[in-house]
Order: sequence, then C-alpha cells, then structure tokens
Amino acid sequence: MVSPGRFAAFAALVFVMVVVPGPSVLFTISRALTVGRRDALLTVLGNAAGVYTQVVAVAFGMGALVRTSATVFTAVKLAGAAYLVYLGVQAFRHRRRLSEAFSAAVPASPGRTLSVLRDGFVVGFANPKSIVFLAAVLPQFVSYPTGWVPVQIMLLGVSIPVVALFSDSAWALAAGGARAWFARSPRRLEFIGGTGGLVMIGLGAGLALSGRKD
Repeated sequence: MVSPGRFAAFAALVFVMVVVPGPSVLFTISRALTVGRRDALLTVLGNAAGVYTQVVAVAFGMGALVRTSATVFTAVKLAGAAYLVYLGVQAFRHRRRLSEAFSAAVPASPGRTLSVLRDGFVVGFANPKSIVFLAAVLPQFVSYPTGWVPVQIMLLGVSIPVVALFSDSAWALAAGGARAWFARSPRRLEFIGGTGGLVMIGLGAGLALSGRKD
C-alpha cells in the first residue's frame, strides 16, 4: 500500500498547493463576506468533499479523460465557471439584504445548510485545473508493483481535503471577523456584498477564459 514516505511527500506538496492563496481561497473569502462565517465554513466543507470526489474520479480514470480530451475539459470548465458566475450574480443582486440578514441572525434551516454545502461541492468538483493536476501528479506517488492503485490514490488524496479544511477554514474565520466590522454600517456591508459578488463573477469569467496548459 502507500508508504509513510510517499504519503508525507505528497502531503507536503498538497500543503504548498493549498496554503498559497488561489481561487478556492478567494471564493471562501467572498462567501464569508457575503453570507457570513457559518455558511463560509459549510462552503469549505462542501468544497473539500468536491475535491475529494475528484480524487475518486482520478482513481477510476476520469482524470485521464479530462486531461486528454479537450471537449470534456471545456465542458467541465464551463460548468464550473457558469456556477461561479451564478453565485456571484446572486450575491451582487442581494447585497442590500446583507444588513437585514446579519441583524436578524436567523439560524439556517436544514434545506439552507444543504444548499450551501452543495454550492461548495459543485465549485470544488467542477474545477478542471485541479483534476488535471491530480491526474498528472497523483500517479507519480503510487507504487505500482504493490497493486491496488485506485486505493492508493484515494489514500494519498485524503491529505487534500484535510489540509484544505484547516487552511480554508482559517481564511473563512478571518474574513468572517472582518465582516463583523463591515456590519456596523449598512453601506459598508452592502459594498462588501457587491464586491464579493464581483469577485466570484471574476473568478468564473477567468476560469471560462483560461486555456489548457499542455
């Protein structure tokens, strides 16, 4: 199976990849500022689940398909981009409701919780760049003579959501604290809600316009 040395080497690579601020961090911060700390943490959880689903997909061949097929890559890319833009538009449209939602502090219903988890999951899973990275890098840490290659990939991949949960949650908590300052003024909160929405729209547009690097 996976040796401790191989796991440690891959986990170190994952740590560098995840900790350096990128699109997922910007998305988490935007969610913390627009919908609050609690929903941002749920988004982080959903995103981690989405990324690990990519690991499972790579283990059973989908990663190679996305990496080699321009059509599949483009389809996944545009789906993820469209969903990010949709979330951004919704945040921008409802920016004036942020102060009301903040002051009301109404606990989220189970349906709301599931929808926030879904948002994070879709954005995490529909990121073609990460699945291409996983398809290219994960197999290099597998011991093929040992066998059970899909299981090895899934065991190695556990490090990705674990590191992401700690790192992205820290960003979510920090941004959630900043949101409390913005909440002291309706104009501040409206501004940050609109800005967070625009950031998500920008992330979606950037993803849609990005090309393959191969």
